[in-house]
Amino acid sequence: MKRGRLPLTALRSFEAAGRLGSFTEAAAELFVSQAAISRQIRDLEALIGKPLFERHHRSVSLTADGEALLTVLTHSFDRIGESLDALCGAKRAGTLIVSAEPSFAGCWLVPHLAQFQAENPEIDLVIDADPRLVELRGHDVDVAIRHSAKVTSWPRVEARHLGDVEMIAVMAPALAPRPLREPLDLLRYGLLHEDTRGLWEQWFAAAGAGQVRVERGAIFADGALVLQAALRGHGVALMDRDHVRDDLNAGRLVQAFDFSIRYGAFWLVVRRFDALSEPARRFVAWIERCYPGRKGA
Repeated sequence: MKRGRLPLTALRSFEAAGRLGSFTEAAAELFVSQAAISRQIRDLEALIGKPLFERHHRSVSLTADGEALLTVLTHSFDRIGESLDALCGAKRAGTLIVSAEPSFAGCWLVPHLAQFQAENPEIDLVIDADPRLVELRGHDVDVAIRHSAKVTSWPRVEARHLGDVEMIAVMAPALAPRPLREPLDLLRYGLLHEDTRGLWEQWFAAAGAGQVRVERGAIFADGALVLQAALRGHGVALMDRDHVRDDLNAGRLVQAFDFSIRYGAFWLVVRRFDALSEPARRFVAWIERCYPGRKGA
């Protein structure tokens, strides 16, 4: 098709809907109505003569032809955006925006940022603590740090393993003056939970305590809040060993039992590692050097 006939508006609507997997989210990103997105995509399908989406009752999914077109469009729009950013100076040089899981941000990243800042005083950091897998396109985020229990890659981004998650039971020293004899002893002190009580049930089962029904204990939105509660003696917490290493070494927390369970991993997620800005390249190099979980990977 000649360049002069390229339906650019329809292609942009399709790229956003395919990338986000939703006509509604595409409409929000492009500041148009959902009806406008649907119409543009229908017109594009009519022009091509093939369906690009399979329509379901409450969702849509790309066809094989849609996947092929999306890959080309996303790559092309990325390159256009990067070129325009470079020409316009869209973001002040030296600024780095990092989107991180709240637990990772609160328990490890923020306590260790002083080291990065000391090594890179000219870089201004913006930390966005967000549990969602941020859509790097359409946002200013340079680097994302995400946790996944099973997933190891995501569409249209590059991911690099940062460190495995090893969950251990920790508590304030004053909370348990007597030695603990068996895992079920922890029930006397109250259990702290992040998002769900199910992880403790997995821990008890793996520790040989059988199928323990955990129905009590405060639930917190993220691990940083769980950590604060544990430090203040409010109960026993399951925490990533790397996130409480400093507290264990300083004696602010003790590990209840020499036992752990694996719970996925943290990942560095970017558009392309070979196209990182200088601040992003330095941050990635620093965190891969300093994050303790990576040393054992």
